[in-house]
Amino acid sequence: MDTAFLITAFVTFFVIMDPPGLAPVFAALTQGMSAKRRRAIALRACLVAAGVLIAFAALGKSILGFIGITMPAFRIAGGILLFLTALDMLFERRNERRQNRGEEDDHDDPSVFPMAIPLIAGPGTIATVILLTGQQPGWNGFALVVGVMMAVLVLNFIFLLGASLIDRALGKTGIVVVTRLLGMLLAALAVQFVLDGVRGFGLT
Repeated sequence: MDTAFLITAFVTFFVIMDPPGLAPVFAALTQGMSAKRRRAIALRACLVAAGVLIAFAALGKSILGFIGITMPAFRIAGGILLFLTALDMLFERRNERRQNRGEEDDHDDPSVFPMAIPLIAGPGTIATVILLTGQQPGWNGFALVVGVMMAVLVLNFIFLLGASLIDRALGKTGIVVVTRLLGMLLAALAVQFVLDGVRGFGLT
């Protein structure tokens, strides 16, 4: 078992999904609901996101091969996408968009949209799961990536359940600090993905 890969995968999924950043959005979307209903919505959102991400983990590379996209090219594109997400986190644009998506959603149950898609299983997370399964080919690699992803989704579920408590404990300043720290980590990981892609083309 590649411990370094597991740590990298865990950090990448955690930073991309950003459970601390999702918690206040979830609290706003479920404001006034009972604790039981909040639990059901949080569970459904995590399960739907898991289904979407597992599908991309299993079929993403085949889809890329079918349309003629190589893994190095996808690593570079994915790294650029993750870097843009990191910039959004560093300059707080990501949270503003999340709040806007929440405000625009009038449905009683926000579990599928906007929670599962695109807040948990968004473009960045989908790119990440394809990139990581591409780095570890075979069923063992698939199982490792899905296992780490599910562990982060469990953490996400826990954060969603404690959304109101976390919001009160961290406050606006604390959430900004945590989000920016995660953004710095994500920026470094995104650059590493781009370098891996360039190396895959034999340019270094």
